[in-house]
Amino acid sequence: MENPPRDSARAESASVHGALGKLRLLGVPVRFHFTLLLLVVFVLFVGIGERQPPLMNLADAVAVVLSLFLHEAGHVLVCRRYRIGILENVIFPTGGIASLERPPQPREEFWMSLAGPALNLLMAGALIGFLAWQKALVPLSPAAELTSVAVLQRLAVMNLLLGGINLLPAFPMDGGRILRSLVALRRPHHEATRIAATTGQWLAIALGLYGMLSTHFLLLFMALFVYLGAVQESAAATGRFLAQGIPVRAAMVTDFRTLSHGDTVRDAANLLLATTQQDFPVLHAGRVVGLLSRVALLKALAAQGPDAYVASAMDRAFLRLTPDEDLSRLLPGALRSGACALVMDGDALLGLLTAENVTELLLLRRFGMEPDRRLPNGGQAG
Repeated sequence: MENPPRDSARAESASVHGALGKLRLLGVPVRFHFTLLLLVVFVLFVGIGERQPPLMNLADAVAVVLSLFLHEAGHVLVCRRYRIGILENVIFPTGGIASLERPPQPREEFWMSLAGPALNLLMAGALIGFLAWQKALVPLSPAAELTSVAVLQRLAVMNLLLGGINLLPAFPMDGGRILRSLVALRRPHHEATRIAATTGQWLAIALGLYGMLSTHFLLLFMALFVYLGAVQESAAATGRFLAQGIPVRAAMVTDFRTLSHGDTVRDAANLLLATTQQDFPVLHAGRVVGLLSRVALLKALAAQGPDAYVASAMDRAFLRLTPDEDLSRLLPGALRSGACALVMDGDALLGLLTAENVTELLLLRRFGMEPDRRLPNGGQAG
């Protein structure tokens, strides 16, 4: 059985936790984070509290989603302009987080980050200009009925808010990435990330304090989102810096056990107990045909019993890496916590790469220990 294209497998591995559904926007796979659903529920709740008609509440929720789609379309178009492929885009309440085929250069990141909020602000300006030309602008208030003017005005406001919020100089907002791209023109990328992330953390603290004092709970939610995003981005940039120039072979596990295509779930469970290994390559006629994870093993044990074959539970679309790939290009998305990739030279299995091993290597390098980059002997067959 042949593997799917590596980018397809990597996109699946890079998928953000908490992402739901799947559709395509301008050819890019798009998923929705569960926090976006919370925002839609919040918008509906506010509308109900203000006694708007149900259809008007629904129009408000649709305006939120349409504004986010327009925002992401701006990013996608500029990525295409610079020929940067997007493996997946997960949409959050303030925009999306994309898994890119390659890191953008500072100038590319500047225009990519600016495109989303710029398109929102242009749309808001066009709608407000049209309503003003029609002399239909009225003070924003709960709508008594669903009219085209009310819908257009709310769409304009949503685009204005989304564009303005994303220009704040804080990760994971586009403004934080714009700030990083400008600093990165004169400073190393990891240092630019640290400066932008620190700015985002302080801004989040200020937003949180203001939200607490003014009892604006939406601001508190946003402040928490910004703070956690800034911390995560800073940690990811540090990891990429420490992994720069380190090949995959330096972090892979070479002492591992394998399963045969004809082994049962009972055999796999016994191997799980006898070793510290969590993921097992599955071989057939000397070739790798799948990967059985601990989670898949336990699910198969519960659903099919111990006598089922591992072939029915293994993952055939496993992530495949080459030993000379730069480790920094896999961070932070392709090796999420608990994920495992197989390191292969053609059809030859050389080792396993897990997020835990990468973390250990980066910790050792942070304390001054350089990894041995020689290619060790292959794994140990089961």
